Amino acid sequence: MSREMVVVGAGMVGVSIAWHLQQRGHRVTLVDRREPGRETSYGNAGIIQREAVRPYPFPRDLATLMRVAPNRQVDIRYRPSAMMSTVGPLLKYWQNSSADRYEKIVPEYASLISRCLDAHGPMIEAAGAGHLVSREGWFEVYRTDAGLAARAARAREDAQRFGLNFRVLDGAELASEEPHLSRQLVGAIHWQDPWTVADPGALVAAYAQAFVNAGGRIVRSEVRSVNRIGGGERTDGGGHAGESWKVTTADGDLQADEVVMALGPWTQEWLKQFGLSIPLFVKRGYHMHYEHPADKRLCHWVMDAEVGYLLAPMQAGIRLTTGAELDRLEAPPHSSQLAAAERKARRLFPMGERLEAQAWKGARPCTPDMKPIIGPVPGQQGLWLACGHGHQGFTLGPVTGKLLTQMIEGETPDVDMQPFRVERFS
Repeated sequence: MSREMVVVGAGMVGVSIAWHLQQRGHRVTLVDRREPGRETSYGNAGIIQREAVRPYPFPRDLATLMRVAPNRQVDIRYRPSAMMSTVGPLLKYWQNSSADRYEKIVPEYASLISRCLDAHGPMIEAAGAGHLVSREGWFEVYRTDAGLAARAARAREDAQRFGLNFRVLDGAELASEEPHLSRQLVGAIHWQDPWTVADPGALVAAYAQAFVNAGGRIVRSEVRSVNRIGGGERTDGGGHAGESWKVTTADGDLQADEVVMALGPWTQEWLKQFGLSIPLFVKRGYHMHYEHPADKRLCHWVMDAEVGYLLAPMQAGIRLTTGAELDRLEAPPHSSQLAAAERKARRLFPMGERLEAQAWKGARPCTPDMKPIIGPVPGQQGLWLACGHGHQGFTLGPVTGKLLTQMIEGETPDVDMQPFRVERFS
């Protein structure tokens, strides 16, 4: 039965949900203060990471903690005041990163990741966005034999468990593939399954246009309130008996049978009005584009794994993305992490000049158990959540859209969704 649906948030996750709901014949309005794909979905590394079956755990070994403690690393920086303000979620994150808990989380997380390419594929085709996507994988490069050997061993284990394809390159093979990288590298893991995207924001925008072309509507406006204005209960057949929602924007009201909140790190504040507190925290990140030297080409996406940054040959130039910064969502940007990454990157590959006056800054919405929140809001019939995707919102948007739509339709989802429901934090 066709229903009025409003999706709040036009990043990769929100756009994908709107597209899937539209495909099921619903009347869908997508609302955001900005154009689709202009927040975190714009600034990421541009990889649909089929290989990322393991979420990023909190470091627990003493060597890593001692390395990070001085707060000068490229892969992670932190602000003590911000860590104190999120000490509860961060403590749970540390606890869930213990070996036994983490190994229970991995297969649940991988159940989503393993479907990412199958979910993106139809959307890429519908959007006519194949020109943005390469299917040649990416390189995870190493500076030490020990680092490469350890990563190769884990890759072999994960390949067997989760159906991944990769190859290990020695220094000579890597130099043949990427002749302009530093010769100090000892080799690389070539992840062969993932797809790379030359302009992540443009891919989200293309998905949004496909949604509009199929009959969807986009409202660009500030959302001021979301309120339930009716009662009733869902029937077994998925129908409704009178409940309704009002989404008030700066430009007027939208009425809907059901509402999906896909606001990334901003979801937490919106849910307080419903008496629901979710333990989200943010890992911020930065990027900058650089000129691509005419006589020296970077052919693949390259992650300097033992340092913690990534270089991506995108349409706008070579994008350098940093690791994580633990800070408050709206805190002012800090330049030191990007500057440190740039110094390292220039010794890896001869990048040209900066192409922007200021670095881009975004925030990844993270949960203490490293898994996204996907499902209904308890006690609020017709209100749904999709947030907390951490580092993988760009990768997991389409599969989230498909699974949440199956839940909304009252179907049995392709994946057991119990591990992703918000009630786990009760």
